[in-house]
Amino acid sequence: MQCKKRGDMDSKMMKGTSFWLGVDVLRYSIRLVVMVVLLGYLMVWIMMPTNMFWLHWLPHIHAKTDSKFFGQQGANLLIYTFPILLVATLGCVYLHLGKECVDHDRAENSRWALWKRPVLVKGPLGIVSWIELSFLSMFCILLVWSISASLHGMFANITHQSAAKIGVKVWEAKLESAGLMLSLVGNICLAFLFFPVTRGSSVLRLIGLTSESSIKYHIWLGHIVMTLFTAHGLCYIIFWAATNQSSEMLKWDKIGVSNVAGELGLLSGLAMWATSFPRIRRRIFELFFYTHHLYIFFIVLFVLHVGISYSCIMLPGFYLFLIDRYLRFIQSQQNVRLVAARLLPCEAVEMNFSKAPGLNYAPTSTLFVNVPSISKLQWHPFTITSNSNTDPEKVSVIIKSEGSWSSTLYQKLSTASPKEHLQVSIEGPYGPTSTNFLRHDMLVMVSGGSGMTPFISIIRELIFRANRISSKSPRVLLICAFKKSLDVTMLDLILPLWGTTSDIYPLQLQIEVYITRETEPTRDNQKLLRTIQFNFKPSMSDVPVSAILGSNSWLWLGAIISSSFVLFLLIISILTRYQIQPIDHNTDMIYSYSARSSLNMLFICLSIAMTATAAFLWNKDQAAKEMKQIQNMDAPTPTRSPGSLFHIADGELEAFPHQSFVEATKVHYGERPNLQKIITECEGSSIGVLVSGPRKIRQEVAAICSSGLADKLHFENISFNW
Repeated sequence: MQCKKRGDMDSKMMKGTSFWLGVDVLRYSIRLVVMVVLLGYLMVWIMMPTNMFWLHWLPHIHAKTDSKFFGQQGANLLIYTFPILLVATLGCVYLHLGKECVDHDRAENSRWALWKRPVLVKGPLGIVSWIELSFLSMFCILLVWSISASLHGMFANITHQSAAKIGVKVWEAKLESAGLMLSLVGNICLAFLFFPVTRGSSVLRLIGLTSESSIKYHIWLGHIVMTLFTAHGLCYIIFWAATNQSSEMLKWDKIGVSNVAGELGLLSGLAMWATSFPRIRRRIFELFFYTHHLYIFFIVLFVLHVGISYSCIMLPGFYLFLIDRYLRFIQSQQNVRLVAARLLPCEAVEMNFSKAPGLNYAPTSTLFVNVPSISKLQWHPFTITSNSNTDPEKVSVIIKSEGSWSSTLYQKLSTASPKEHLQVSIEGPYGPTSTNFLRHDMLVMVSGGSGMTPFISIIRELIFRANRISSKSPRVLLICAFKKSLDVTMLDLILPLWGTTSDIYPLQLQIEVYITRETEPTRDNQKLLRTIQFNFKPSMSDVPVSAILGSNSWLWLGAIISSSFVLFLLIISILTRYQIQPIDHNTDMIYSYSARSSLNMLFICLSIAMTATAAFLWNKDQAAKEMKQIQNMDAPTPTRSPGSLFHIADGELEAFPHQSFVEATKVHYGERPNLQKIITECEGSSIGVLVSGPRKIRQEVAAICSSGLADKLHFENISFNW
């Protein structure tokens, strides 16, 4: 009998091993297909500026693909749009299969550790790693190649005779060609502009990025796009003025380029560009935020300017952004259940939301929060401080009162009690599919002010693993720099509001706190060192925080991408065959470009809305069945004392509960941390150095890790900056 049981167990283990082996094979196959597709896509970009592409390749493709169902637009959809949407769909399947393959992902990350080391620390580009610098250099080479190849091909055909035939001078003809070239190169940047701001992008996750860490790429691309498009517009304005064709600025032709649409689009782009510079963005964030919604007019006018066929070049990135934006819109229409909040004397508030049981997220994930009673349009990102393992029923974010929106929220919560109900909407969570901090022997976390919030979820994860999992956890050194002693109460937030069943003792944690603007402990305001905690009475319409597409969100996203694109192709094929083709006869010279572009944009939106809404409603129905009991539950009662864990007196920390946590903390007054000495003296073969906070402290840590003083240091900047 025992032999039979043992044989059954061996059989199950073999089946399990075979299953995961099959998953690995499938993932490698997907990765291979994606690499081949991306290499082919890159080859198209390299060949685009050449006469070989325009005079030989493209006509041959058109001859094979032009039909009564898609017209000349079909070739551009095949060359530019289909490959990226295929990669995005395959990426969804790859990420779904890889949810359990965390160890493999960690090994993959360790291979790139050296390339992720910072090389540029100060300057307009911010902190740039070797791998970022490499890709930036290759992208710049692509742009330079496109400019030089395009100009060479265009200028080669401009002679005195050819210029005289059209009634212009040689320099005027070259100026017009240069303007055209600038638009072609600008379109390359525009094609990549929306990838970094697609928060739920499978393409970003496929290459190991998140939208939060990619915002700077969007900023770089935005500056390049507007520089090229502005130069493009100026070239044509000067050309028209020099050739007495100023009336061209008022033309909106039925066939071909619509100049008025281009000019209006450029104006909307300039408005966004002017308000996006750091000084304006940081001082008048609301102006930047509201002005940036002009991107809708910018894209619509761009499509009307050049036509839908040429717009297929930039369509893939914007198509994926539209899907993500519509899913975010659906999620934002729901009010989430705010369970409780606690106010700290350092003017920080922790908001605790009810969480659906199937929602899992990695440490350092972010949540976008909207409070309609403050502003119906403003959404602000905050790091999730709770942990899926230690906080199975709630999601928490910490909001420090530093701007007008956050200050209003803090005042709103602190002026009246008890709170009956507060209407809150969220988008997210968004974040990495997995984290690689467990591969290090030691973690050094450096934070300034509220920059410590990303580290709270990491520490909670490490506490959970140290108590529940036999694998070795890294040693942790948390360095916090605060301006005032009141800010030390933010350390309370490391431990959950509802208490924790995990002991902090198994984790080797050391906390070094530096109070930079006070030379001694504050003795006369101990009464302020108490937090205010209260519960909220939820509305029946409130829902727990959950993934917009359920637990299998990657599969559903892949289904939306593929099915919406197929539906779009079906609709435009019917439109082309029975509406456009009888009029235009596949010449692109009769049917209005603006009408065709408008119909295509409408059908893209309808296709995305129909498929995404269907997927959302199905998942919402499934989630409602699982959440009936949770929606009827009363809010839990806090088990922690409302007092701070830290009573500051005579430079020591007196423990209330969680003695081991307080014992791990040491406070230094009137000094700043000597980061170079602390970091370089850390022992271990692999030390992860994580930094979050003001730019100055991030640059200082990056400089230490890039100096070559210690090859064992692995830098990671996890700050989120608009």
